[in-house]
Amino acid sequence: MARIGVFVGSVFGGAEDVADAVTEFLTAQGHEAEMFTVATLDEFLGYRSDRVLVISSTTGQGEIPENLLPLFQMLRDHFPLLPDLGYGVVAMGDSSYGEDRYCGAGRQFDTLLTELQAKPLAPRLDVDACIHFDPLEVVMPWLQEWLVQAEAA
Repeated sequence: MARIGVFVGSVFGGAEDVADAVTEFLTAQGHEAEMFTVATLDEFLGYRSDRVLVISSTTGQGEIPENLLPLFQMLRDHFPLLPDLGYGVVAMGDSSYGEDRYCGAGRQFDTLLTELQAKPLAPRLDVDACIHFDPLEVVMPWLQEWLVQAEAA
């Protein structure tokens, strides 16, 4: 079974609720899963040879939520290469805010992790609040596909 760190960016709790459900599901499936609402660089790097999920809402002009921003900045500033890391990103947003802002936090994390040579195990999932009132309706099927890749890699 896989060791999976779930790193969350949330402002009003929606992304945290999704991450809670995801972490519970992963644990029920026999994986070693831990959720981080505020993470240090060392905690993230502790998964450098394992699996990581980033689940984040987007704020304001497409920014990363304040609880996840320090981790993003530390990764960007220290730029540790992560060729053995398999990852997935669930980006939560609202398309009515415009294309350049929609799911901006998740898009930024996805880009950074790719630049750090981490391997996406599935394409980023963009969850549009205008379409999906309950994000778990799309997150859970995506997660099951992501897990197939996480276990195979």
